[in-house]
Amino acid sequence: MVAVAGILGFGRRPRGVAPYLELAEVPGNFVDRWLERRLGGLMALAPLGRWQLARQADRILALDAAMAALDEAALRAEARRLRSRLLTRPGDRAALERAFALVREASGRTLGKKHYKVQLMGALALHRGRLVEMATGEGKTLTAAPAAAVAGLSGQPVHVVTVNDYLAARDAEELRPIYEFLGLSLGVIDSEMQAPARAAAYRCDIVYVSNKNLTFDYLRDRVALRARRGLGRRRAAALVTGQGGDGLMLRGLAFAIVDEADSVFVDEARTPLILSSASNDPGAIALYATALDLARALTRRRDYAVDAMNRQIVLTEAGKARLADRAAGLEGLWRIRRAREELVRQGLAALLLFEHGRDYVVIEGKVQIVDEFTGRIMADRSWQGGLHQLIEAKEGVEITGRKETMARITYQRFFRRYARLSGMTGTGMELAGEFRDTFALTTQRIPTNRPGRRRHLGTRFVADDAARWRAVADCAVARHALGQPVLIGTRSVEASERCAEVLAASGLPHVVLNARQDSAEAEIVARAGQRGAVTVATNIAGRGTDIALGPGVVALGGLHVILTEFHESSRIDRQLYGRAGRQGDPGSTEAVVALTDELFTRFAPRFAALARRLPLPLLFHMLRRVAQARAESEHFTTRTEQTTADREFERALAFTGPLE
Repeated sequence: MVAVAGILGFGRRPRGVAPYLELAEVPGNFVDRWLERRLGGLMALAPLGRWQLARQADRILALDAAMAALDEAALRAEARRLRSRLLTRPGDRAALERAFALVREASGRTLGKKHYKVQLMGALALHRGRLVEMATGEGKTLTAAPAAAVAGLSGQPVHVVTVNDYLAARDAEELRPIYEFLGLSLGVIDSEMQAPARAAAYRCDIVYVSNKNLTFDYLRDRVALRARRGLGRRRAAALVTGQGGDGLMLRGLAFAIVDEADSVFVDEARTPLILSSASNDPGAIALYATALDLARALTRRRDYAVDAMNRQIVLTEAGKARLADRAAGLEGLWRIRRAREELVRQGLAALLLFEHGRDYVVIEGKVQIVDEFTGRIMADRSWQGGLHQLIEAKEGVEITGRKETMARITYQRFFRRYARLSGMTGTGMELAGEFRDTFALTTQRIPTNRPGRRRHLGTRFVADDAARWRAVADCAVARHALGQPVLIGTRSVEASERCAEVLAASGLPHVVLNARQDSAEAEIVARAGQRGAVTVATNIAGRGTDIALGPGVVALGGLHVILTEFHESSRIDRQLYGRAGRQGDPGSTEAVVALTDELFTRFAPRFAALARRLPLPLLFHMLRRVAQARAESEHFTTRTEQTTADREFERALAFTGPLE
């Protein structure tokens, strides 16, 4: 799937345009991709890989007594000896296993936590370049440490990729004692860091960084290289400027461990990463105000149609003619047919398809996009094609300048360039075929350390939104009366606030965690498992959070999770359910959903109408399966088309220079 292009090895300059280690894409064909997807699903189910990992983990555990007998000075000396050996013989199995045992002992002495066998199995799979599925609560943060440390000892630049700055800083700080004990330097990238500090962090052996920061830093490197592509030009620039280095941030794409890999590789992969600069647009206010006025003057069905499933507006021929008549006296872009039609289409999308509290919030006079999969604000993101500015005009806030593209890339294309790629997730089996096809990653499921004790109490379907919140409030009140902590999961900021209103009307004390309160996330999550706590949260509490149970809560049945709306992917439902019953603790889950939910009306409207007329359990079950299957299929098609369009766009504009 990928091949080394102009790469001679670690620490050596590649030929061609690449300034550091990365892989070049080799386009596949339809047959190869189809076979890879089928092979990925079969390999994920095969037990052979799990047996091999278990045997190797047993050999590492057998070294525990020898490592425990060494004093601190001897352990540090052993780390230096293994570092030298791994640098010269990176494939030495005995040295690798001894290095894993060393990291386990270092973890026990610095953190008081020694890796369980299943965590060693996960770390070994990561080191081999696998996509590891571990149940929520099994300690993926600690599992990444041996794989990252052993790769660092082998001399490879290691990137541990998380979904946001908070998790990057939290995980790095938790594991810092292990890395420092082994003599490895640790860097953390934060969105607020300036270029010199970023470059210094990337020079460390191991770097914790969010997927967004990492990808944009890579794009900045590509932009910086445009004027001096060849090795000779880089050397000439160094002589002229007196700077010996390339002035780049990254040291290469050698080894990456991607946490919450399904979120990064799949959920966020439908949108390309675009590095842009703001341009002044003095006529913007009038332009976007006019676009919204013209959009409001059109009539649904006669002038335009709404494709809810694909979130698109389609102008009819009558609508195009009416728009031309209304724009007849206007100047500038309004005289260009394609320009005015696109502006009004975007204006209709801003008015009809993008909702305040679901797709975005307004904070301090700025429109901030809310990630539908994580519930977090994407502060540096904006919609393209004038859509962001039209939503700003709709909300009556200051209009920002339009963005001019400097570089772009998709997550699929970027992560395929790593010499060795691995990932962790709590929900990966459903996507094993796509991971294999897109990233050449084989999915490996790791068993749990203790038997699961979580109970699912089933799904209750109700007629509409009002009935849903009444049922949720009744359930929360009953659980609260027993002292059991309750986590209520919602899909949007608006839904979380509606739920909070109903709970308040019921006299139930509660806390809300959504994109408006994300700064208090750690504090709210820390209290969510205490006796009697009731927490209403968007998907912000579905990933990377560990809700610890308070005193006496285990005896009450652990955390109770209520899902209030199915997501477009069943993986995200599983992520929310996974907040309960972690590490063998008891817990319970249930779902209360309305037949009018967007998932059903958007992706299976006829099936939903039938289920409302014939309220049969089998129909309800099929409704969910059909709607989520159609949603996942649409998203897969979008991801595939986005990557193809990205490649075709670059090829079409090749005369202007690469777009990354």
